[in-house]
Amino acid sequence: MYFHLPDLPASILGVIYGVLGFVAAVIAYAKLSQGPNLHAIPAVDSSSWLGSWWSGFKYLMNAQKVIQEGYERYKPEPFKVAEPNRWTVILSNHEHLEELAKASDEFSFMEAMNDRIQLEHLLGPDVHHNPYHIAVVRLHLIRNLDVLYPEIWDEMVASFAELLDLRENEWKSVTASSIVRKVVCRTSNRIFVGLPLCRDPDWIDLNIRCTVDMIMGGIMIGWFPKFMRSLASRLFTKVPQCINRGVKLLRPVIEERQKYLNEYGTEWDDKPNDLLSWFMDEAEGPELTVERLTPRMLAINFAAIHTTSSAFTQALFYLAANPQYIQPLRAEVEGIVEKDGWSKVAVDKMRRVDSFLKECLRFDGVIATLSRKALKDFTFSDGTFIPKGTLIFAATSSLHHDNNLYKNPDVFEPFRFAEMHDEDSNGPKHRLTSTSVKYLPFGHGRTACPGRFFAASELKLMLAHVVVTYDVKLEDNATFPPSLRIGTFTTPNPHAKVVFRNRID
Repeated sequence: MYFHLPDLPASILGVIYGVLGFVAAVIAYAKLSQGPNLHAIPAVDSSSWLGSWWSGFKYLMNAQKVIQEGYERYKPEPFKVAEPNRWTVILSNHEHLEELAKASDEFSFMEAMNDRIQLEHLLGPDVHHNPYHIAVVRLHLIRNLDVLYPEIWDEMVASFAELLDLRENEWKSVTASSIVRKVVCRTSNRIFVGLPLCRDPDWIDLNIRCTVDMIMGGIMIGWFPKFMRSLASRLFTKVPQCINRGVKLLRPVIEERQKYLNEYGTEWDDKPNDLLSWFMDEAEGPELTVERLTPRMLAINFAAIHTTSSAFTQALFYLAANPQYIQPLRAEVEGIVEKDGWSKVAVDKMRRVDSFLKECLRFDGVIATLSRKALKDFTFSDGTFIPKGTLIFAATSSLHHDNNLYKNPDVFEPFRFAEMHDEDSNGPKHRLTSTSVKYLPFGHGRTACPGRFFAASELKLMLAHVVVTYDVKLEDNATFPPSLRIGTFTTPNPHAKVVFRNRID
């Protein structure tokens, strides 16, 4: 259940917040000297109590620089970095990464994510401890992609047209991240909850806002000790209000579908083929209530909207900054669509589109991935010891810019992977959805992102549609907009503009 403090005078609330904040700061300050014993693993900066606290602040402000420094100094050995409230181990050794990706009982992706985003406290323990929604995504979403393509395409095209609202041949400047988030939210929710809710402005606004609230809220309450985090979530984040708002919007949809489930079972005429229906088929007992289903839908939207919209916004910046690549992409898309239409078969053939997106994620994507938390003491095959409770990441950005792994890694080459596909007898390994220890935006191994096939489909459809429908550029005299980063969380510049017009040939 979720609750709110009763109305209290501002002065009293100020004292309560001040005391809780002070307690959280003191405990977070002290936690770096506690936790797993990592003395055998070298630190990037000082490992003294006070020095590590300052290092944690530096990591919060520029994690990429800190990790790169450790990568250059210690590679291929693991090293540790100080976050504001804990030590984190960074891996760069390929053998370590393969072993980590294959480990099943010793490490947990879910516990690592819970440590960083605090899903257990933000969305409730059921979402974290009974994540059946992940299995549903992995099974049903992938299985239904071919069937769902027409709906994905329809919603994406309609979203761009309505949100851009272009007039004849005039150029129009828009805030890229805002437009892309709405397109991604609408398109994704066409498959998550269906029409008409996917187009409801309140539902769209809720999921976009909740994504931001969860990221900021998760970072903030992570400073509190565990026994205070649920309370801190209710007092200091907006997520409880997001859930209440989501319950109101989903209740009529879920209750109507529940009537059909009660009367006809899991099959009836015109049953919606979407994620909400798959959840309801899978859920049992109290999991079928609106109050339990809503946090899961918000969790799925959180994962889909932030990652996909960030990836496409960044790709849009690279496209607008490099208009010389529009025509090669356009020629590929038009040639394939002429034969196969706007189908999954067609999009799977678009190697340059695929490569452009994959290069964007390699060149300027996430800083660290393959997050795991050690559930028990673990020793790698070379003798490296990782104690229980350790949080681990891969040095993803550093690996993606390593001269030993990529030719000219600091040069943006949009068709790099298409060329590798053509030159390699095992071409499919260079596709966007393929993972390896050399390419980690989607993680790797058993817990590689289960939604990456859906995300890749959206990304490729959006890029293909944009290049054949619009001309795009940056505003006059604009430089490439830098991303914003807090720790390892990265987001494209939220204020940067891209200029669109209807295509002119």
